[in-house]
Amino acid sequence: MFKSFSMDLAGRTLTVEVGRVAKQANGAAFMHYGDTVVLSTATASDKPRDGIDFFPLSVEFEEKLYAVGKIPGGFTKREGKASENAVLTSRVIDRPMRPLFPKDYRNDVTLNNLVMSVDPECSPELTAMLGSAIATCISDIPFDGPCATTQVGMIDGEFVINPTAAQRKVSDLALTVASTRDKVIMIEAGANEIPEQKMIDAIFTAHEVNQEIIKFIDKIVAECGKEKHSYESCAIPEELFAAIKEIVPPAEMEEAVFTDEKQIREENIKAIKARLEEAFADNEEWLALIGDAVYQYQKKTVRKMILVDHKRPDGRKIDQIRALAAEIDLLPRVHGSGMFTRGQTQILNACTLAPLSEAQRLDGLDENETTKRYMHHYNFPSYSVGETKPSRGPGRREIGHGALAERALIPVLPSEEEFPYAIRTVSETMESNGSTSQASICASSLSLMAAGVPIKSMVAGISCGLVTGETDEDYVLLTDIQGLEDFFGDMDFKVGGTHEGITAIQMDIKIHGLTRQIIEEAIARCREARLFIMDEVMAPCIAEPRKELSKFAPKITQITIDPTKIGDVVGKQGKVINKIIEETGVKIDITDDGAVNVCGTDQDMINRAIEIIRNIVTEVEAGMIYTGKVVRIMEFGAFVELAPNKDGMVHISKLSDKRVAKVEDVVNIGDTVTVRVAEVDRMGRINLTMRPEDMTCEVEKLAQPAKREERKDDRRRDDRRGNDRRDRGERKERSEKKEDAE
Repeated sequence: MFKSFSMDLAGRTLTVEVGRVAKQANGAAFMHYGDTVVLSTATASDKPRDGIDFFPLSVEFEEKLYAVGKIPGGFTKREGKASENAVLTSRVIDRPMRPLFPKDYRNDVTLNNLVMSVDPECSPELTAMLGSAIATCISDIPFDGPCATTQVGMIDGEFVINPTAAQRKVSDLALTVASTRDKVIMIEAGANEIPEQKMIDAIFTAHEVNQEIIKFIDKIVAECGKEKHSYESCAIPEELFAAIKEIVPPAEMEEAVFTDEKQIREENIKAIKARLEEAFADNEEWLALIGDAVYQYQKKTVRKMILVDHKRPDGRKIDQIRALAAEIDLLPRVHGSGMFTRGQTQILNACTLAPLSEAQRLDGLDENETTKRYMHHYNFPSYSVGETKPSRGPGRREIGHGALAERALIPVLPSEEEFPYAIRTVSETMESNGSTSQASICASSLSLMAAGVPIKSMVAGISCGLVTGETDEDYVLLTDIQGLEDFFGDMDFKVGGTHEGITAIQMDIKIHGLTRQIIEEAIARCREARLFIMDEVMAPCIAEPRKELSKFAPKITQITIDPTKIGDVVGKQGKVINKIIEETGVKIDITDDGAVNVCGTDQDMINRAIEIIRNIVTEVEAGMIYTGKVVRIMEFGAFVELAPNKDGMVHISKLSDKRVAKVEDVVNIGDTVTVRVAEVDRMGRINLTMRPEDMTCEVEKLAQPAKREERKDDRRRDDRRGNDRRDRGERKERSEKKEDAE
């Protein structure tokens, strides 16, 4: 049965249609937010997937270019692989919803969001987040919802709920918060150095809005919700745990995991698994569960040690950071490099500078963003965790970690006017034992400063973990979590920022939400650790950006020309600009507003290209001095190229202060000569002179006024003769070309 539900959300109407389309899915919500339309569906398999020890949830965000009236580029004219924005949106939907499914549920679940129409005033990403929650809540799939999501911007210090595209462009904050009825379950933020307290206020402003949305979802579920289906539990039998503890007592498991060396811990666990597999060799059912059972046993042991004994596996205090180190200039030929080490986590970052034309082109649903000037890429090879597997390119995790570090650094980058470069930083994971994304932020700051990029401030990142007990007040926060504490803990709260404030947040949890007290303490703990990292580790290595770029980096000089002259610089079919590039070896980028960026490694060639461009766009006037090439010789004079498509003639009488019998006695084609503009006649023809006396300063000429007037008369007479001969010569040349053509 078709039903429609509506509510006012941030001044726009949110409408949910149930039973209109996709009726064979377990749950489907046809979402309308303004003119944005997204179909959100939730489907689940009938039976659990065999041989897995995790919940197989897949989240898709499908961008269809017809939604914004575009046809995809390329030969196939079909949408290809998911864009970076689609991947990041899928992750933001996944993170708050995954903890709300049963922990022992092993049925495949797919949440699909098909973007069918986009209204710039109403975010399709937000619409999909709400649609996924609603589709799952009304389906028969077990789910401990509802949950809701709100976006918050900040303009002139005031919060804006679910900002429009125009508002997002000028906002100092891009915050996404998901909540259940009582707690916050996901935070994703990018910010222009927002103070911690302001960020906390923004988070709970969104949380309040989420409560209104949850009431709306409750109404939909009450009328359209299906009864949740039963499922086959994949929980480890308690009898197996009891048998394992007989063989491996809790004290022995504590000893096995209590070490700061990841490899030693893994060897200890391997030995325990081998003993258990030998002990249960005759019990095939239990043998198949050994791996998951040992994992659960480790988890319970680590959590008990932290929560009850306040002991961390590597022996650190609860608020202690691992050993830190910062280095720069490890890679001699790159434009900038930095390495940041935190315990057994190590990131080596390389910075590359290029002309703005090398900025990444974006082809997606956001019509306001067509290029991306700063690119941060993160790689996580298998050797970084001591494993072996072939590289198949970046996965969703790599894309997400790269985007987080990118978001953290964008607020401190110089503007294009200050620094007209495209910038790429690449974080290579050398070694991993937790918080590689935050080490990437630190390493990127180091490499940017080493490259001479004038960033406003260094940025550091740190992660805070959590282990909870039976009540909301029973918890322990952990500063700088390592891999084991991430796997077995309840939270990974990542915060990047400067001394002034926060630039990025990403919060993942495995429980049903966080209280305000936990969030405030986590943000405060991250600030304290972030300042320590910058002041005590990064600043002693490099405190500010270098004043000069690397000798291997391209040099860029920017000038501005009249936009109406751009066509003159480019020339017909690009012939003029290509000729400049061929002559000087530089790269030239021209924007529609007349900004010209000239890029090269040889400053002399950059200056030459700029000189040519200025000559093209500058109107020729009498008295100007040029250096140009002789491009044509006639019996009455030589033609000199002042700029592409702009020639002047030196009459034979003005080649020298002495009598010249033949033009070739003074100049030949290809010679570079310095000339002065004698006049630009009424037909626009440029007459030049090379006579030494004409090249002297006007002040010197004023000393001989009578002689100067006499010479002026001579020059006028010579100019008339020269122009007559020039006309005859040009007519003769055209006639000869016509005869040759015939």
